[in-house]
Amino acid sequence: MDVLWLGHADCHDVTRAGAKAAHLSRLASCFHIPPGFCISAESYCRWAELIDCGRPTLTTASIPLALSNAVTSAYQDLGQRCGVAEPSVAVRSSAIDEDGSTHSFAGQHETYLNIVGAHAVAEAVVRCWSSVRTARTLAYRQRQGLSTANICIAVLVQQLVPADASAVVFSANPVTGSDEEVMINASWGLGESLVGGTVTPDSYTVRKSDLTIGCRAIAEKRRMTVLAQEGTHEVPVPHRRQKGPSLDDGQVVELARLGMALEAAMGCPVDIECAYRGRDLYLLQCRPITTLSAF
Repeated sequence: MDVLWLGHADCHDVTRAGAKAAHLSRLASCFHIPPGFCISAESYCRWAELIDCGRPTLTTASIPLALSNAVTSAYQDLGQRCGVAEPSVAVRSSAIDEDGSTHSFAGQHETYLNIVGAHAVAEAVVRCWSSVRTARTLAYRQRQGLSTANICIAVLVQQLVPADASAVVFSANPVTGSDEEVMINASWGLGESLVGGTVTPDSYTVRKSDLTIGCRAIAEKRRMTVLAQEGTHEVPVPHRRQKGPSLDDGQVVELARLGMALEAAMGCPVDIECAYRGRDLYLLQCRPITTLSAF
């Protein structure tokens, strides 16, 4: 099994690490990104070949011994980097052809949050592998004119940030098409309620020329995603916080600056996911915006 670490040159390769992990790996030296490692696309391809060959006793839920050993070693190394014996991690699919200029694959592949322990991480990796062939994912690929054969996917395992608030930042306004302002959506807790659409987020626009906050709409945020004993779950937002802003003005400007810096680094308008733990800002995902071509 091939293990690639975020920030290392071998993890910059989209054909090995997938677009999601490769983007983060290239940015890791300059931006605050949680540490993590990637199970390479070659590892998935070897597993898929065994499944397709109908190897006796092997099912789509089987954990290859090589994967188990590789995850155990890498997970222990990650624990040392995090200062925790068994860190809580996010396990995310990172397909070779996702997060490009025309195809985002947002929500198509599986993500598992608050996974603890090497065996549980290996199980989550196999579930990510298996998600490549779901009817939903294959239908999406067909609609986008992409091949449904010879699909390759890597899996990113990354320290989980127990976010107090989460944000999605667009370095160009996807509603108006304007490249002169940054648009920010934010809510309490982990980002799953936000990206999953189960909460109406706070929304801000920031003018790039002078970082003036233009429009702001503070929503009534009734639900948020938090850590559970295993995984995550949605809970009601405490009543006193439901109508309050999830970000202060300083954080809004900080997110706008980050969006602009990442746009410059990527060479195109970007869609990013971020988390605040206290006053610490973490970059969790960065991909090109795919919806601006309509303007």
